[in-house]
Amino acid sequence: MLMVRHGQSEFNAHFNRTRRDPGIRDPDLTDEGRAQARTAADVIRAQDRVREIWCSPYRRAIQTAEIIAGHLGATIHTVTPLVGERAAYFCDYGSHPDVLSESFPHLDFGHLAPQWWPDHEEPIAALQRRAARFVTETATHANRDGLLIVSHWGFIQAVTGLPVGNCSVVHVPPKVTAATVVHAT
Repeated sequence: MLMVRHGQSEFNAHFNRTRRDPGIRDPDLTDEGRAQARTAADVIRAQDRVREIWCSPYRRAIQTAEIIAGHLGATIHTVTPLVGERAAYFCDYGSHPDVLSESFPHLDFGHLAPQWWPDHEEPIAALQRRAARFVTETATHANRDGLLIVSHWGFIQAVTGLPVGNCSVVHVPPKVTAATVVHAT
C-alpha cells in the first residue's frame, strides 16, 4: 500500500510563511501543490502497484488524488473521512457533500454525512483509534498491495509514525511500523 500526503494547499503556503492559521476553510491546492502532485504521480507510476485509489473528502486531497489518477490512467475508487486529517485548524472544516458534488460531479459523495468532519479539535486518542480502524480494515482488503491512499500529515503519521511533507509518498507494508518514505518533498 502507498500513502501520499496531499500537495501544498493555500493554507500550507500561508502557514509555512507566518506560522499563523489564515482561516481558509477546506483550501484548494496551490500551483506548487499541483506540481508536487504531478511529481508524486511519476514516482507512484514507477512503483507500478496502484489498483485502487482512496482519498479524504477534503478538497486538497481530492485535487491531489485527481491529478495522480489522471497521470496513472486511473479513477478515484473511494472518498472516505476515515483517512481525513486530524481536525486542528480552520482548514480542517470540510465542505458539505452537495458543495463537493458541484466541484467534483464525477465522484460520489452520497455516503457522506452533511458534516463528515469533526466539529472541534480531534483528540489524539480519537485519531489513533481511527488510524487503528484503518489498519484493521485495509489488512484484509483484497487489493491492499495495490491501494493508494491520498491523505494528510496527521493521519499518515498516526498510521506509520512518519511525519511527511506535502506530496511525500510512503510505502506501507503489512507491518505498518516498517513504513518507508519512497519520495520526500
